[in-house]
Amino acid sequence: MASETPTTPVRGWRLPSVNISLPEVHGSIAVPHDAGFWRKLFAFAGPGYLVAVGYMDPGNWATDLAGGAQYGYTLLSVVMLSNLIAILLQALAARLGIASGRDLAQACRDHYSRPVTIGLWIICELAIAACDLAEVIGSAIALNLLFGLPLIWGVCITALDVLVVLYLQNHGFRYVEALVVGLILAIAGSFAVELFLAKPDMAAVAAGFIPRSVILRDGNMLYIAIGILGATVMPHNLYLHSSIVQTRKYRDTLESKGEAIRFATIDSSVALMFALFINAAILVMAAAAFHGSGHEGVADINDAYQLLTPLLGTRMASILFAVALLCSGQNATLTGTLAGQIVMEGFINIRLRPWLRRLITRLIAIVPAIIVVALYGERGTGQLLILSQVILSLQLSFAVIPLVMFTNDKHKMGPFASPWWVKAVAWPVAIVIAVLNGYLLWQTFAG
Repeated sequence: MASETPTTPVRGWRLPSVNISLPEVHGSIAVPHDAGFWRKLFAFAGPGYLVAVGYMDPGNWATDLAGGAQYGYTLLSVVMLSNLIAILLQALAARLGIASGRDLAQACRDHYSRPVTIGLWIICELAIAACDLAEVIGSAIALNLLFGLPLIWGVCITALDVLVVLYLQNHGFRYVEALVVGLILAIAGSFAVELFLAKPDMAAVAAGFIPRSVILRDGNMLYIAIGILGATVMPHNLYLHSSIVQTRKYRDTLESKGEAIRFATIDSSVALMFALFINAAILVMAAAAFHGSGHEGVADINDAYQLLTPLLGTRMASILFAVALLCSGQNATLTGTLAGQIVMEGFINIRLRPWLRRLITRLIAIVPAIIVVALYGERGTGQLLILSQVILSLQLSFAVIPLVMFTNDKHKMGPFASPWWVKAVAWPVAIVIAVLNGYLLWQTFAG
């Protein structure tokens, strides 16, 4: 058995220490250090599922529906590649949080100058607002479909979910994790039934996972593909994950931290496979139900809901679709408060009461949602959802590049710096993300 050598201070950071990330829950979940593999895995399981909900939020629905309806199964390869990138990046986020004791926002504040830090904070807040916008609209649409509630009222009601977040967090972080896992299972179960009803062509599904060059040549397809990338690889989840892995009470030793990194990586990788199933299921259902049936233009969640009953032959298809959408929107809101709190405290070292931070974030999302609903009604919400995911994708490099840079730095990470093969994969991923986003900007403004 390896000796438990205490970790030594790493000299690569400017500040000798930083404030504890999420102090109200930091180190609050015990880890049975002398237990077997499965008990330890259970102790570390949870943060990955909080991260995974961001990869299956209503923003994904809009991009996956549009991709499946217009291009069949072709963009399944983008969903798969995006998910693999997410697994890599979330593993790096967990590594950073556990090894350095800093979340990604704190690490940026420690490394960069004050003006750069402020700039990164503003960009990240915009990404969180864009994500929150998708959740607001998704939940409002689900309430409208299930109960006939007007969209504007649904948008306003979503601001009340702050009470749920505060109640659960005050009773312990495990309650938050348990609710998230329960909602994920409800979403997965709903789409398992949807796939059974849709009866997709399994050979075509398998072929869809093979990347094709036409995705890069077709401007419209590339726009949706980058939207899928932005919806799948959530930039603020990198900040979130680097913080919530520190809710586990591992020891301050090389052996214990190394073990924590391994179990946190397993946790997030397994959780993100659920996200892959759900995102692929949405696209496959849209391809099977809408592509080739004269409904290729379906990118609106409301249209999809209305068409599922006649196309699949049962009212249950539409009801399950709306229930899963509501679960998805509410699930994603649970992590929004935490991400916003981590980003604000980490970048600019300002603590606000959680209910106030949540309310500010919600208002930033609610105002544009109300304006769009009032001006364009239901038709405007689908395009707004896709646009929100493209905004997320454009912000991604500002989170990914610092994350890869920090985790590769031996002066900052000590013995937990990324091995050479991870560096060989991570830097090309970061470069590809930056190039694709640059191409999207050029195409948007020049074409």
